[in-house]
Amino acid sequence: MRAVLEIRRWRRNPVCRATDRHEAWVALAALLLMLLAAPVLGWKTGSLTDGALQRTVRAQHAQRHLTAALVVRAASGTSRFAQDPETAVTDGSMRTPVVADWRAPDGTARTGTVSTASRKTAPGTRIRIWTDDLGHPVMRPMDIPTAHTHAALAGIGAALLAVGLTEIARRLVVWRMMQRRYARLDRAWAEVGPDWGRTGTGS
Repeated sequence: MRAVLEIRRWRRNPVCRATDRHEAWVALAALLLMLLAAPVLGWKTGSLTDGALQRTVRAQHAQRHLTAALVVRAASGTSRFAQDPETAVTDGSMRTPVVADWRAPDGTARTGTVSTASRKTAPGTRIRIWTDDLGHPVMRPMDIPTAHTHAALAGIGAALLAVGLTEIARRLVVWRMMQRRYARLDRAWAEVGPDWGRTGTGS
């Protein structure tokens, strides 16, 4: 930032090296990219992600159906997906596997092992599960707020990534400029170094 703020003063400074001005311009360009390009990229990424997720939400709600199931007995081991929307819990919370009966959208009777977050799992208890068009248990469809949240996180991530890559690029450019500066100094020293301090060399 100091280099950026002193660009104008450096331009009028007769002892300022050209590389100093170049480094300042690189810093200014990087700053503008971080302040302008990165937010635009983040907004665009979030917008595109939100559009894609909204289409996914509509497709899932069209293809998945909320169905009433009747608990037959408790079960153990791995179960298929099921979720009572009124007793939804966060991932990692306890879900109980049960054997249940339900009907597919076409009326076909189905029986299988599903899991529910409901605390009432006694035989004969009714729970609600999500099924696909064939009546197979599936995950609860994504809702609109969740889609918006994922899209916002994607946009923020894209913006932060752009800022990070810009800073990395700036550091690489400045490092390369420093290497070239040191190389020129080494060449200049190699030309005058052997004669430095000798009588009659003008040094």
